[in-house]
Amino acid sequence: MQRRQFLRATVATVTGWTIGCGDDGGDGQTRKVEDAPELYPQSVASGDPRAESVILWTRVAIPDMDDADIELSVDVYLDEALTELAELDGDASVVVARAQHDHCVKVRLAGLAPATVYWYRFVAKVDDRYLGSQVGRTKTAPAADADTTVRFAFVSCQDFGARYYNGYAHLARRDDLDFFVHLGDYIYETAGDTSYQEEGPPDREVVFEDADGVLGIDPDGDGGYQAARSIDNYRQLYRLYRSDSALQRAHERLPMIVTWDDHEFSNDCWGANGTYLAGRADEHDPERRQNANQAWFEYMPVDYADPEFEYDRGVAPPDDIRIWRDFVFGKHVHLAVTDLRSYRSDHVVPEDAYPGTVVVTEADLDGDTTDAAPYVEDIDTEDGGSYAELLRSVAMAAGYPAERIEGPISVAWINDVIADEGSDLAPIDPTGRPLGIAYVDLLKGSLFSSIGSRALVASGPFAKYAAKRWADTDGASETAMGAAQESWFLDTMRGSNATWKLWANEFCLSPLQIDLSALQVPASFQRVFNITVDDWNGMPNRRDVLLDELADVGNVVALTGDIHAFFAATPTVAGAPDRKIVELVGGSMSSLAFQPLLQGQVEDDPVLSSVPGATDLAGAIRDLLLQLGPNPHLAFADVTSHGYGVIEAGPDALFATYYMHAESEVHVNHYEDTNLDSLFVSVRFRVDNGSPELFQQIGGEWMRWDPTTRSFV
Repeated sequence: MQRRQFLRATVATVTGWTIGCGDDGGDGQTRKVEDAPELYPQSVASGDPRAESVILWTRVAIPDMDDADIELSVDVYLDEALTELAELDGDASVVVARAQHDHCVKVRLAGLAPATVYWYRFVAKVDDRYLGSQVGRTKTAPAADADTTVRFAFVSCQDFGARYYNGYAHLARRDDLDFFVHLGDYIYETAGDTSYQEEGPPDREVVFEDADGVLGIDPDGDGGYQAARSIDNYRQLYRLYRSDSALQRAHERLPMIVTWDDHEFSNDCWGANGTYLAGRADEHDPERRQNANQAWFEYMPVDYADPEFEYDRGVAPPDDIRIWRDFVFGKHVHLAVTDLRSYRSDHVVPEDAYPGTVVVTEADLDGDTTDAAPYVEDIDTEDGGSYAELLRSVAMAAGYPAERIEGPISVAWINDVIADEGSDLAPIDPTGRPLGIAYVDLLKGSLFSSIGSRALVASGPFAKYAAKRWADTDGASETAMGAAQESWFLDTMRGSNATWKLWANEFCLSPLQIDLSALQVPASFQRVFNITVDDWNGMPNRRDVLLDELADVGNVVALTGDIHAFFAATPTVAGAPDRKIVELVGGSMSSLAFQPLLQGQVEDDPVLSSVPGATDLAGAIRDLLLQLGPNPHLAFADVTSHGYGVIEAGPDALFATYYMHAESEVHVNHYEDTNLDSLFVSVRFRVDNGSPELFQQIGGEWMRWDPTTRSFV
């Protein structure tokens, strides 16, 4: 592939301004630009604002030119009336929208003034007519020494099917924001996944055009759903999502800083691995990962460390693209943006782990047998191998690799299999047996299951197993960023002189645990659970390392998405409540909110749905999270709303405001409502310079969160 065929951001530098010649073509020829928004169906966007530069983006679609490369010019203006036109160096104002890159173009506009608003548009010449795109507005960052308050929004999780982006409609009407941060799940790679997606009107439906390129996901034999795999699948999703008028308006008004989470590639992914089949088959798919990465590269207005960076499919993931980067906005904001999916390790508990396998032996426990249970030391020598024969025959009948059943096995698991199969084998007497922890003690009750591996994992046993894995692998079992990125991240935070060190962190940092020990549920559920371990809760030792470092940095605030809920918290190093930072978690823009999502997961799981009252418990998740016990760091929780957050960061304090609307309203298009404000309720928080304490404005008064009393005081 020749270099000229790659897509990269054309570098254009402003060298001067022409006053009163807004329709000059730059070649001395006067031209009349006609508005032709229909030729730019995804409108325009800008991103990665710096003090002297910004990225501009569009996609052009001209009838009968599907296979042709199309030349565009880019016009940049100082005023909304489009009368003060930038002079750009050389031929940099001409860019090529190549068919092989879905006719996307990007321009890195340099030579700009700090903290300045610019307007821009792209223009195509067709049959002697100049056809212009929508006009976009962007804004550069303030200079590094500017003593100015920075205001920006943060958003995440915007599933398209059957759902509307009312938060974007509200956000785009504001005139007080400098930019917005997207924390991931800009698209969702699946269509028809009934665990969280619904049928909707035709204009909010996802139907893949490249039907031969999709993945068919049907682990339960009930018809299943589809997931993007081909480059055309992923590109179509960006085209579809970016066709939404509210999202377009937000992009037209504000530059965006973006990272990805999992759904830009595959749900709960790690590296180039999917998790749809819960271990039933190998889902390592580097080609699919490249397709996802290339489409993201084509559609996102991102400024890479190397301005000449070109996406090259000859480079294997994760080295094909680096998206971690940082931004300085005056004296008070330094924003670090991370990538927590490309380099991360597999989940600590594999989805296809054999539930009965003992993974923490009595010797490993060093006398602490809390949460431990009896086990057989070697299943092959127990009663001449009769129990091993039973377990393996049951596993093979379920399509599970029988050779994985070996070594120490939980007595309770063996006895449950005997009972379930109606076997003539006598149950094993647990008396006098060694005590350890098996996967089943983590609530891993099925051969292939996300329950007990990625979701709803028993906290105590998981902590012991994770600690053992951490020690055995020298920390490799809990890798989120990879060594190079983690070193860069900590160096960036430690070396920053900004008042506020902000971390655009894709998934939840704060422990989210529920205590069912005193409730009327089966004995196996009477314990403390991690709601999910796909996020930092699944990497507790790595989280402690990072939190310990960040606590010394001071004024660190993590901005987080993914969980589809609004939280405010002060996550701490385990056992050291004073070693903490502040975390602000924004709810989803449109994706199914945390509580109904959890209720649906419970109802769909054969084990959980059989527990009396389980659905009701899922419906009470907010109270379970906030009740006295597991989460003293958690100050605020809204698990049923959608919307976005706004940050105001200045010399003395950082303020955060959540704008939230009800789950029911996500199915209604409120884009043109004249009183859109009435749809939202707001909650306001404050963090003071020099202190990791969290305040909430309640009844007009600022009150501090006290983890000891679990209340604002």
